[in-house]
Amino acid sequence: MEIAAAVDRADLDELERVIDACCEARDWDALAELRARCAQAFERGRQLWPIAARAEYRLALEAPAEHAAAVLLEGAGRFALGPLPEVAASTHSWAALAPHVTEGPSAVITLHERVVRGEDCTVGPLPGPPVLDLPRRLAEWEPDYAVAEYRSDSVHTPMPPTPALERLALPPPPERSTDIGSDALEDLTRAWTEDSGGRVESVAILGSPLDAIAALRPPTARVAPVTARHAIGMMAWAAASAGAHGRRAGAAAGRFAAWWALAAIADHQGDWPLDGDDLSDAIAELEFVAWDAAEPASGWELRLAVGSPRRGRAWAVAAIDAT
Repeated sequence: MEIAAAVDRADLDELERVIDACCEARDWDALAELRARCAQAFERGRQLWPIAARAEYRLALEAPAEHAAAVLLEGAGRFALGPLPEVAASTHSWAALAPHVTEGPSAVITLHERVVRGEDCTVGPLPGPPVLDLPRRLAEWEPDYAVAEYRSDSVHTPMPPTPALERLALPPPPERSTDIGSDALEDLTRAWTEDSGGRVESVAILGSPLDAIAALRPPTARVAPVTARHAIGMMAWAAASAGAHGRRAGAAAGRFAAWWALAAIADHQGDWPLDGDDLSDAIAELEFVAWDAAEPASGWELRLAVGSPRRGRAWAVAAIDAT
């Protein structure tokens, strides 16, 4: 396959066909060469970065572990369908990738992407700085996280199932405020508001989860109590996603954001990093309510309320980003 000649012609359509041919033939050395030559051409001012990014994505997704690990570097895959650590982790185990990765933040995130998928990654040293300071295996109380499903030309990002909601009269709106817990809930959808067209509002109040929902002043509400597992799954899904137009953070980042939000609500943020037992005890004291405003779904939504009966406090968040 004449990789050098194809790169010199700089025909993007032709180069896309070369990528497909390399993958069909499972000629990963040729695809790695194409990626390297396109990256070098970009450094010389030739606009071949879409091809380099596309080759990196296909290597991370489809190539054997040694080739996939080679693209798990800072800055790689910037324009891919998703973050390359998550892409590689969707089709490779950490046990297969670990011998080949270059130590650094991307390798650590890849490890945590495998943890989200249920792999126990406690054996061996951390391959870089603790950028996601979480346990390297799932705790018993954690949910089956909603993870992205990557394909050669698309990505599917399922959300947790929606519980059956019932319309309920809300109490009078209480006095509202914010605190570190409401800020952490709002941060779950930061990408929706900063990188897309979303909007988010959160509150902290003295009272119950229903009082917290009322403080957001929806015209009406439908609610359902949910388990901690379900609520954590909702939180992690929201933080992992990018809304309608943002840049996906990945499931590992979503898990981290959910843990941090729970720690903030439970007043354990000063004890960070937490282990699974610490957070399990805190979560056992909380109650969770999913809700909506009885409106047709229009895109990405996170509506959740959390209460701490022991402390007499509650928090609620309403986030939406339309398609």
